[in-house]
Amino acid sequence: MSTLATPPVLAAAATVAAPRRDWEAFTTAEPDGRRRLTLAVEGITCAACMGDIERGLIRMPGVHGARVNLANRRVAVIYDPSAANPDAILARMEAIHYPARPFDPAGLARPSDESRRLLRCLGVAGFGAMNVMLMSVSVWSGNVTDITPETRDFFHFMSALIAIPCVAYAGAPFYGSAFQAIRRRAVNMDVPIAIGVTLAMALSIVNTLTHQTEAFFDSALMLLFFLLLGRYLDEAMRRRTAIEAETLAVLKADSAVRIEPDGSLVELPLSRIRPGDRVLVRPGEKVPVDGRVETGASEIDTSLVTGETLPAKVTPGDMVHAGTVNGFGSLVVDVTAAAEGTLVAEIERLIGEAESAKSARLRLADRAARLYAPVVHSAAALTFVGWMLAGLPWNDSLVIAIAVLIITCPCALALAIPAVQVVAAGRLFRNGVLLNAGDAIERLASVDTVVFDKTGTLTTPEPTLVGPDVVDKDVFRRAATVALASRHPLARALAKAGGAVKPAERVVEHPGEGVEAEVDGRAVRLGSLDFCAVSQARRLMARSLNPTASFIAYREGTAEPVVFALAQTLRADAVLTVAALRKLGCAVEILSGDRSEAVAEVARVLHVERYLAEVTPAAKIARLEALKAEGRTVLMVGDGLNDAPSLAAAHVSLSPVSGAHLAQAAADAVFLGERLAPVRVALEVARAARALMAQNLWIAVVYNAFAVPIAVAGHVTPLVAALAMSGSSLIVTLNALRLRRIAKPPEIRPAAPAACPAPALTEGSRR
Repeated sequence: MSTLATPPVLAAAATVAAPRRDWEAFTTAEPDGRRRLTLAVEGITCAACMGDIERGLIRMPGVHGARVNLANRRVAVIYDPSAANPDAILARMEAIHYPARPFDPAGLARPSDESRRLLRCLGVAGFGAMNVMLMSVSVWSGNVTDITPETRDFFHFMSALIAIPCVAYAGAPFYGSAFQAIRRRAVNMDVPIAIGVTLAMALSIVNTLTHQTEAFFDSALMLLFFLLLGRYLDEAMRRRTAIEAETLAVLKADSAVRIEPDGSLVELPLSRIRPGDRVLVRPGEKVPVDGRVETGASEIDTSLVTGETLPAKVTPGDMVHAGTVNGFGSLVVDVTAAAEGTLVAEIERLIGEAESAKSARLRLADRAARLYAPVVHSAAALTFVGWMLAGLPWNDSLVIAIAVLIITCPCALALAIPAVQVVAAGRLFRNGVLLNAGDAIERLASVDTVVFDKTGTLTTPEPTLVGPDVVDKDVFRRAATVALASRHPLARALAKAGGAVKPAERVVEHPGEGVEAEVDGRAVRLGSLDFCAVSQARRLMARSLNPTASFIAYREGTAEPVVFALAQTLRADAVLTVAALRKLGCAVEILSGDRSEAVAEVARVLHVERYLAEVTPAAKIARLEALKAEGRTVLMVGDGLNDAPSLAAAHVSLSPVSGAHLAQAAADAVFLGERLAPVRVALEVARAARALMAQNLWIAVVYNAFAVPIAVAGHVTPLVAALAMSGSSLIVTLNALRLRRIAKPPEIRPAAPAACPAPALTEGSRR
């Protein structure tokens, strides 16, 4: 750390003036004049937590309602702005031990329109099917000869009145998809569905108008109900984890402190920051925007963006990027890009190119549909023609053809994949993996090569104190107490390692250098090596013992200073996880933007033979393309902005929740916690799920192999065909539930963190 100077005015702004948060930007108005505040909450685990939060908030004066959503860990608070304010609500949440952050309403994702549409269609189909089935049972409950023609016709007309609007509404997703496919001169799975439903309805209407004995309105509605159920499950699975990932992202506080023309400070969501604004970045904070340093100097941790572990010095005129972390000095940044920036735009361009290539891959269900639709059409058409040639009347031949279409309806096929996906997504969620892509499970199952980023992925995202045992315990405690008063990332790591709970007294911050304080009656300093007057010889020794570490010094009066080394250490279970991946038959590589010596040391500890260091985002993509050319199926695991393009380009990708938001958006799944075990779990669950998907597809095939000949022979009515189709759907659903028993991965016991030894240095410590 070098001595960094900061103008007195800026220092005063950083240490004295507290920014005013513009709460109107974080809340929405209710029709009655009250306001709604939505919070992302940490620590919600069960229904008891919901009760604690709701009771704790509703007792506040001015709070008229509080509703907790356990599924996505959000709290909606309705309050009277004249009697309560969001600051008090956040303070109350802190007091009841549920820390919270406000959502930015402009960035809040809305519920999926498609999901709502499918749910409405499903409800309409279910309502229609139940009522029409009741009338069908009434008609056939006794001896059919006992039913008068008038009674039968009445039930048929009532069924038609219910079924026609219900089919028109509930069948819209299939009719629209089938129409679009036909316009493209193609055939998808929705075409036979649309034909089967249309023929069943048309024949039923004709039979009703001509006073025939049979009508098949119930068959059409049951068909739509089970198909919509499968489609809704597929949509819900993808939506569920996207909401969870969004909540976790908001907990990272995406806001910025804007400097107003009058010099006042206002905290705003990033959606309200524009190019040309001036924002204040205080010590220890994440840089929220891309911009150029106007005043101030500091050291920037760029590990999340470039993978480089050593901090980079910045002075007025230097560019800083969103996602990097500020050091000791306060900075005023002239915003050049808030929503779109040069670095992020280039990364997003690479992501877009990679994702467009990935989208060309066909999902398993789509491949099955390409083969399925022509076979079904041919079977139904040949059945109709065959019975006509055999002398059967056209209407009876059509009934048999409709039964063939219904009994071969892809309900089991439509549920075969989504049912397993939903169960697998739940299993992964309970193991800390959140899926962003609907077909991620299928792609995870085929992985044979795992490529890791190093910084923040194989290593912990935050620096860890290395070798504190050689320091006197009282000295270590006092140093941690002083560190608690600083916002610098290294100081926070030192305070955490020392277990400090109460900050030092009479703290004076020297921006860009460190802090002075009084502890146990001693005048002490904590900060850069220059600030604590560390000799050149001891600096060289510290760096020689651990060249990959960053250093912070502590000095008591005229005593010799203590130098603490802090480094990003391997995640606790990294060694065991990499070994487990090899047992699964996967090759392991490392691609990192960090320096060669740092990457080589991690590769040595993990026994990884193939690694590349100091690589750019484009170079990472090039390596993934080379692996693809070798016939490898690659899982990419990374966390930084520089990893986002390669995450999108890989066959499938994972990102830790501590990673950059853009990396999480580009990844197919996000994993929680401080361990790497979810990477292994994801592969094991995906492989078991893929096996069950294949089993379900075979069940659908075997079912059709037995059912179709019976239907073609004319021994099945459309109603019986609909019941048989429902039974096959139930079988594949029950088979999917077996995943709960098959995929119960054992816990991995964490190994001790691996890092190069770098003890704290005193004058007497020599090697």
